Amino acid sequence: MADRALSGIKVLDFTQHVAGPYCTKVMADQGADVTKVERPGVGDVARRSGPYPGDTPHAEKSGLFLHLNTSKRSLTLDLASAAGRNIALQLAADADIVVESFRPGTMESFGLDYQSLKTTNPNLVMTSISNFGQTGPYLGYRGADIVFYGMGGEMFGTGLADREPIKLGQNVILYQAGATASVATLGALFLAQDPADGQALGQHVDVSLMETQVGSIDRRMTALIAYQYTGETSKREHYGGSSYPNGIYPCEDGYFALAGSRVYFPRSVRMLGSPQELEDPKWHTRGAQTDPYLKEEFEELFLPWILSQSKQHAWAVAQQQRVLSGPLNTMEDLSDEPFFNQRGVFDQIDHPVAGLLKQPGRPFLMSESPWELPSPAPTLGQHNHEILADLGYSNPDIVRLRQMGVI
Repeated sequence: MADRALSGIKVLDFTQHVAGPYCTKVMADQGADVTKVERPGVGDVARRSGPYPGDTPHAEKSGLFLHLNTSKRSLTLDLASAAGRNIALQLAADADIVVESFRPGTMESFGLDYQSLKTTNPNLVMTSISNFGQTGPYLGYRGADIVFYGMGGEMFGTGLADREPIKLGQNVILYQAGATASVATLGALFLAQDPADGQALGQHVDVSLMETQVGSIDRRMTALIAYQYTGETSKREHYGGSSYPNGIYPCEDGYFALAGSRVYFPRSVRMLGSPQELEDPKWHTRGAQTDPYLKEEFEELFLPWILSQSKQHAWAVAQQQRVLSGPLNTMEDLSDEPFFNQRGVFDQIDHPVAGLLKQPGRPFLMSESPWELPSPAPTLGQHNHEILADLGYSNPDIVRLRQMGVI
């Protein structure tokens, strides 16, 4: 089998929760050797985040942690101790990439900041992921996904028109920041490994969660550009907007998303089997799509049709007529979806504590670089002996480090 895309790349991972671990997961799943450094006895905070099987918390069974840390090795290390710092320095001296997500200044307090690490490894790429970046007046401010979505996202434009703004679900911004960080890190690595003038070009990559959201494609960029042209802020429309058929509709076995209004309306008519009532020219005049009476009349035809359809059948009919549409899948629907399973979107992996798991797999395919999940997320400190032995520590040394609380 050919090498995976990042085989041979060594990554030292000082991150936790979502954004940083997702950044390093992208690399690990593509073949990079990622050593995840965790606090002794505690580990990544994601280990204490659900979901858990049977809703019973367990440090080795967190679905969030198990997903974000596949293909990595775990080393427990007390970075505040001199011995722990020395081990980290040894690992960093041989690493291609270091990724950290501590509050700005924390790595410097450990003596593990970029200026310190590059003295022994000038080609090193170090990526720091933080709430508001490594400089500026918000340097030490705390944040959360909802904060970044409100401050930097299009939250002002989401929600019901007559209610307060609302956030989209889950940790969308944290995952986006992790993906952005992985691209930035690998771009810096490319330059470090292949400099144009032959000189070492390691560098420090500063990723701000807030700024990745300001520059995101989640409607923010279009809203910002629109503001530059018109001076108007985004408006929250009533559910489904004013045109038809446009929105989320109930069907026989769930809900169905449809965007078949305005220029797509003739396609929607064909989707319904071109009923005679919709052949009347009144449906195709300039103002028809914003006429509330016509909308009500249309729904008298449309709603009985959609309520009699299963999600999959409605989707097949709509796609046949090239109507923008799709079923609202539950997690069970998505897990069982035949096409995605045939494409290998999901992968089975056996964890020593959590058991056999079906997990989301590769986000993309490359024709010449194979993809696989070689190992599940590690148990806490699973690779302590292996990693330390590679650094030259003897068995008595490792026992002593454990007794001292260093690992």
